[in-house]
Amino acid sequence: MNNVTPGFNHVIPPSIMTRDTVDTRIGRLKFFDGLPSDATVQTLYDNLDFVRAVQVFLDFVPASSMEAMRRGNKAMGVTAPHKVLIFDNPMDSSPLFLTGNTDTVYLSGILDVATEGPIVVEVPPKCGPGTVNDAFFRFVIDMGGPGPDRGQGGKYLVVPDDYDGEIPDGYFVGRTPSSSNWLILRGLLVDGRPDAAAASFREGVKIYPLAKADNPPAMEFITVSGEPFNTIHANDYAFFTEVAEVIAREPVGLLDHELRGLAASIGIRKGHPFAPDARMTAILSDAAAVGSATARAMVFKTRDAEAYLYEGSAWKAAFIGGDYQWLRDGGVGGRNLDARTSYFYLATVNTPAMALEMIGLGSQYAFITVDSNGDYLDGSKQYRLSIPADVPAKDFWSVVIYDPQTRSELQTTQPYPSKNNQRDPLAVNPDGSVDLVFGPTPPADHESNWTETVPGKGWFAIFRLYGPLQPWFDKTWRPGEVEPVK
Repeated sequence: MNNVTPGFNHVIPPSIMTRDTVDTRIGRLKFFDGLPSDATVQTLYDNLDFVRAVQVFLDFVPASSMEAMRRGNKAMGVTAPHKVLIFDNPMDSSPLFLTGNTDTVYLSGILDVATEGPIVVEVPPKCGPGTVNDAFFRFVIDMGGPGPDRGQGGKYLVVPDDYDGEIPDGYFVGRTPSSSNWLILRGLLVDGRPDAAAASFREGVKIYPLAKADNPPAMEFITVSGEPFNTIHANDYAFFTEVAEVIAREPVGLLDHELRGLAASIGIRKGHPFAPDARMTAILSDAAAVGSATARAMVFKTRDAEAYLYEGSAWKAAFIGGDYQWLRDGGVGGRNLDARTSYFYLATVNTPAMALEMIGLGSQYAFITVDSNGDYLDGSKQYRLSIPADVPAKDFWSVVIYDPQTRSELQTTQPYPSKNNQRDPLAVNPDGSVDLVFGPTPPADHESNWTETVPGKGWFAIFRLYGPLQPWFDKTWRPGEVEPVK
C-alpha cells in the first residue's frame, strides 16, 4: 500500500500537519491546507493578546503593587525624602495595606534617586527590621537588626546601579536599578507599647540627599495612625495603566528584555503612549479579571505542595521554597513564577530576612485560609485556634486576621483585628497553651482571647513570630489548626 501523502513524493508525518478544522478551547479554527481563515486569524490574535495580557497581570503584580504603594505614600504627603509616614501607634484596620501588621510601629518613605541623586538614610540603634525595595519590589538592602548595622544604628546610602561618583566612608551602600524605591522601617513594641519605637524613629531617623549632607532638611513625620488611605494595586483595567506608568518613568534597566517584551506585546512600551483601542481595552479588562482571579486561586487554594509547612496542615509559607527571589534549586530549576505572584498579591516587603533561618532575629510568618475541614473561613461562624505552650519567639508572637477582598486588616468594631501575647491580656490554659477564638460574637468564656469577624464576609489569618527560635525552623513546634466550633 502506498502511504505517500497526496501531492507529495514522500510520507509526511501527521504530527506536523494541521487539519482543515480544529476544535479547541477557544472554538473551532478553520484552515485551507494549513492557511488560517480570516475569522480564525482574528480569533487567534484576540486570544494571543488575551493570554499575554493575563501573563502581564501575573508577572507584573510586584510592579503594580509598588506603584500603588508609591501613590498611596504620595497622596498622604510623601513628596521628598525627608517627608515620611509614621504610625505612632501600630497599624489598625483603617488603611488599605497588604497584610499590614498590628504589632510594630511603621515608618514609610519613598526614595527617588533619579530626582534626588544618592540618598542617605540614618537609622538609630535598636531599630527594628527595615528594608528598601526597588520599583519591581526586589530587595535592595536591609537596615536595623537584620541589616549590616546589626541593630547598632548607622548610615545607609542608596545609589543608582550605574552610579560612579564618590561614596564617602562610613556608609552601608545599597544599589538599585530603579528611580523610585520604598523604605519601610518597623519598630518593635516595648512591653507591648509603641512609645519607645515611635520616639526612636522621630529622634533618630534622618533621610536626605547626599548632596545636602552638610545642611540636610528637617525631617517631616506625617502621622497616619487611624487614617484611611489606599496602597493596593487595581484588579481591573487600571492595573495596566499602573504598569504603563512604571515603565514610562523607570530606567530601561529595571526590567529584563523578556519582561519588557511581554509588556510591549500588549502596547505598554517605553517611549510610546499607552493608548489601546476599543478592542484591546475590552481584552485587557477581561484579562485583568482572569489574572486577578488566577492570583486569588494561587493565594487562597494553592496547588503548590511546597507551600504547606506541615503534612496534613492548612498552614502555608509566604515565601514558598524559602528563597526571597523564588528560585528553585538555587536557580537551576528557574523561578517559581506562581510563588512570586502569590506573595505579592498577598503581601509587601521583600527581604532575605523573611526567608532565611535567622535564629532570634527578624520575623517569620505562616498564613491560613481554610479550617480543619478544608473550608474557607466564614465570618458567620465560630472558630478556635490553639497556640501550644512555649511559642518559639524571642520577642513576641501574634495572630492577625484579614479581609480576603483587600488582603488588608479586617474592619470590625475592633480597630486591631488581632491578638498579641505581649500587648493583650490573654487567658492562658494550665498547660501554657492559649486558645484564640474567632467569630461574630464573643464567647461566654475566653472573651479576652476573642477576635471579631463579620457575618457574610470571609477572613484569613497570619501567624507571626518576632525573633523566631530553632523549634520553629525544625518544626518541633507548630500551631494548631483553625477548628470550627459547633
